[in-house]
Amino acid sequence: MKKKIFITLGILIVCMMTAVVSLAVTNNIQVSQKKVPSDYHVGIPYEEALKADKPIIGLFYVDWCGYCLRFMPKFATLSKLYKDDYNFVMLNAEDPTNQKLVEDVALSGFPTMYIIDPKYDNRLLLNNAIYLDMKKIRKELDRYLSIRERLDDCQQCSADK
Repeated sequence: MKKKIFITLGILIVCMMTAVVSLAVTNNIQVSQKKVPSDYHVGIPYEEALKADKPIIGLFYVDWCGYCLRFMPKFATLSKLYKDDYNFVMLNAEDPTNQKLVEDVALSGFPTMYIIDPKYDNRLLLNNAIYLDMKKIRKELDRYLSIRERLDDCQQCSADK
């Protein structure tokens, strides 16, 4: 008797779960899973980042790119780790408002990440071969910060003379 009750209860639970999932799909209820890179809202607008004194990490992406979607959690993590050192910007390469910048940097694939430093009118392309290796990305970001610090020191020395 107990066995029949447990089996019936199990079947009832499975049916209820199937109905809930089916209802969610039918009504277009989104589960908390992000489906395109634009679902991530990392960083600030590009125009705002240009006004700041920090270098910019600009990520060029498109919503149909599976690699872009795969990279987004790492990009979000980087933005938290380096929030005091860099401004992070997501740039949809298909957005007409970004078209001039997209043409200017001559993208060859997605995702593409640049360090853009308005203070020194400098752009540095980060090799996409390192995007899945956080240690390598962090090494490059730290290296740029070190170089920028030296540039700031040289600029200060020149101003003192």
